[in-house]
This record gives sequence, structure tokens and C-alpha cells, in this order.
Amino acid sequence: MHKRYSSGSTWEATIGYSRAVQAGNTLYVSATAASGADGAIVGDDLYTQTRAILQKLGGVLSDAGFSYKDVVQSRLYVTDVANWKEAGRAHGEVFGDVRPALTLLHVAPFIDPKILVEIEITAVKHEAAA
Repeated sequence: MHKRYSSGSTWEATIGYSRAVQAGNTLYVSATAASGADGAIVGDDLYTQTRAILQKLGGVLSDAGFSYKDVVQSRLYVTDVANWKEAGRAHGEVFGDVRPALTLLHVAPFIDPKILVEIEITAVKHEAAA
């Protein structure tokens, strides 16, 4: 079973991707930036953008019937590696007890130079014990 979840962005159809795709008990969520409903970037520092993205990802998880507790892998793509600890601090506030596998990558600037971080996650829904 494949179920696709959309953010409603016109980019999804243009580029040919989904905000998230569920395959069985696994949810794959595309890299996400800190853009608001109006498309404007939220925040001008790594901490604020990371918090905004994680809040947005929480909504994606919830819409698909998952939660932060189901996240098994997180990937942070940052343009300013010198300040990576700010992104890490925000990530730790959400995932401190969950402790998913983490990849932190230093990347070239994104299409919009206001974007300082994007986050991609994978979640697995564990079946209840019988």
C-alpha cells in the first residue's frame, strides 16, 4: 500500500513529489523548509527555523496517524555549519526522549537563500502487541 500526503504546494505537481509517502507501516517525509502558509520563510536563525519545521513535521506525522515517537531517522541539512548547535538544540527539544538516528549535513545554499535548514524524516509505526 502506498498513500501519498500533500502539503498543497504547487511545487509537488511541478517537480513530481509528495510531502510524504506511506508504504505499509513506514512514512517517508520529504525535506521540509520553514515556510509559512503564505510561503514566506519563518525565522532568520537556525533555531527558529528548525523549531518551525519540526512543528510542521508534527502536523504531517499526525495527519498520517503517526507521532514524533514513531520517528526512526532524522536528517538535518544546514547551510551554516558553524551554528549547527542551534539546530541541534531545537531538534533535541523535540526528539530528546525519542532519539532517532540522525544525520547532520552541511549543504550549499538552498534555492531561497533565506532557508537555513531543511529536515527530512522517516517514521515507522510499531504494531501493537497481541
